[in-house]
Amino acid sequence: MKRWPMLGVVATVMLAGCVPAPARRAPEVELVIPDTWQAADGEAGPSAPGADWWSAFPDPVLPGLVEEALAANHDLHAAAARLEQAQAAARVAGADLRPQVGVGLSGVRQRQVFVGLPIPGAGDVLSTQSTRYGVSVDVSWEVDLWGRMRAGARAAVADAQAAAADLEGARLSLAAQTARAWFAAVEASEQLALAEATLASRGASAEVVRRRYDQGLRPAVDLRLARSQRAEAEALVAQRRGQLAVSIRALEVLLGRYPGGSLEQRLTGVRLPPPPPAPAGLPADLIARRPDLVAAELRLAAAGHRQLQARRALYPRLALTAAGGTASDQLGDLLDGDFRVWSLLAGLTQPLFAGGRLRAGVSGAQAAEDEALARWAGAALRAFGEVESALAVGALLERREASLTEAADQLAGARGLAEERYRGGVGDYLTLLESQGRELAARSAVLALRRQRLDNRIDLHLALGGGFGPPAAAERAEWRP
Repeated sequence: MKRWPMLGVVATVMLAGCVPAPARRAPEVELVIPDTWQAADGEAGPSAPGADWWSAFPDPVLPGLVEEALAANHDLHAAAARLEQAQAAARVAGADLRPQVGVGLSGVRQRQVFVGLPIPGAGDVLSTQSTRYGVSVDVSWEVDLWGRMRAGARAAVADAQAAAADLEGARLSLAAQTARAWFAAVEASEQLALAEATLASRGASAEVVRRRYDQGLRPAVDLRLARSQRAEAEALVAQRRGQLAVSIRALEVLLGRYPGGSLEQRLTGVRLPPPPPAPAGLPADLIARRPDLVAAELRLAAAGHRQLQARRALYPRLALTAAGGTASDQLGDLLDGDFRVWSLLAGLTQPLFAGGRLRAGVSGAQAAEDEALARWAGAALRAFGEVESALAVGALLERREASLTEAADQLAGARGLAEERYRGGVGDYLTLLESQGRELAARSAVLALRRQRLDNRIDLHLALGGGFGPPAAAERAEWRP
């Protein structure tokens, strides 16, 4: 058992070397984190790759679909653009630490009037006209004496790294959505095949009833019941076709394709695979690589830097300004060193009274850091809950599927006996109808439960932030401006 402070759960975050959060007080709330997941049921199996966890599912079509979605999905492109915006903002914030240099070229034509200085013979008003040209190089720089601007730049870098984690989270979510949509389409295809087989069976039964009715062996009520069952089977086929069409088009939208239903041909012969086994005793440390927790930790770091920036804004600021160049009334003299001019200015300012604005900024930054810490703590608890829930539910779903499959097999045997008894003239048609309906419901429930197990395994990958193996090197990459 490991006893970790709340702030230390993701201390081994995959973005090694990222901008550290400033030192803060030890959080009062602590978590007791076990070495293994409490809901693990001893299931064992090979570890899946950390980066492409979807390849662990025994489905030959799924990996290609996920890769296509990651390359073409428009929402993912939007998330990538947001990352570029955050990186650009970080570069802008870092530029304040460097001197600002500019080149200027000026030309002034001026007329002055000297009031009260009349000169005999010169009229009532004395005036003069002059022309002045200048070229200069201007340099300005605020010396970061107390680290105020460095704190702001580090906060912007942390925001950019959090945006990178958000993009990784968007990739993980898109891969999960694609896998879910594909398995939903496969289930819809199998449900349609089951409905079509049921329609064929109901049609054959209705024909048997009709022949026996024509022979005067069965009453009219049996014929009407048989025909109603066939009509219901036809309606079910239409319903399943509609569900298949919707699921295929939802998948095509995720892939960035026009939703025209062209993927239906890929479903030929495809069946829902069993979910891959999860290794027993998954270490709780794996949760540290979840992109949302990485982003929350980085935003907590950014909030800490902004709090430091707000405090340093109370201290004096030192600004240096320098300019050098030439000035003359002739353009040709601008390159002559005899006409050079220069200036150098240093200014030290100390805020004294700003109506409480600076102190309020410190309080607001502290509150923002406290909010970021609380958000991170809540996200960490939810993450642990999601993993434990996925593991616990996965074991229960497996048992339910085994029980439902056994029930469906028994109902199939009962339906066969009921059909045999009816053909022999000793069975009741209502018993036959009930056995057929219950078998159909059981087979349909088995398919739905099998897909639910696949969705649960996808949820587990989402909760862990990827596969069961160690995170890939790319997942630990760090962005620097």
